[in-house]
Amino acid sequence: MTLSATPPAKPVPLIGVMGGTFDPIHFGHLRMAQELADALNLAEVRFTPSANPPHREQPMTSAAHRSEMVSLAIADNPLFKLDTRELSRNGYSYTIETLQSLHEELQGNGRLCLLMGLDAFVGITSWHRWQDLLQFAHIVVATRPGTALPTENAMLHGFLQAYALTNVQQLHEKVENGILMQEITALDISATHIRTRLAQGQAPRYLLPDRVLEYIRQQQLYFLREQ
Repeated sequence: MTLSATPPAKPVPLIGVMGGTFDPIHFGHLRMAQELADALNLAEVRFTPSANPPHREQPMTSAAHRSEMVSLAIADNPLFKLDTRELSRNGYSYTIETLQSLHEELQGNGRLCLLMGLDAFVGITSWHRWQDLLQFAHIVVATRPGTALPTENAMLHGFLQAYALTNVQQLHEKVENGILMQEITALDISATHIRTRLAQGQAPRYLLPDRVLEYIRQQQLYFLREQ
């Protein structure tokens, strides 16, 4: 009598984690999240606004305003969720602590993918406990056509070479977490440019959702104050 083969384990859903100050959130963030969700077959994308980013200037607007803008921007997309855990933590908003917290909550019922742009990945070796990130999540780097990693960062290239994934299916099937470079549509939109236009009295329409722009106007965010 032959024993039947053990059926393969049912794959767990992939959950994207997209951090940032979102000061303000704009179509570049939203399009990146949507394209990666489609390409990677993500069950959801969690937007996690940072309260106190350790590697950049402090946000111009409060955590409450930025959280509300994210909520307004993603309200019509069932794939997108707002995760405010970084806003309720004291001290710096370290990504490793966010991933560890999410990983513990999932208890094996989901797998995390940390979503980031190429610029963020280039600076990842300066992050707090950056070498531990792969303990809790895959890293997915959204790249634009024709872009490449700078050649001078040998540590970053070594990190990528050691953990590189070659296709999307490995995100779902590979036991160990790895790094996937995923090309997306290039949308050259930045929060800095939007804030500058607002401060100069210029409308940034079509760069961010109308609901977010209306909220900015209602709350008088980013406008230059009279001296």
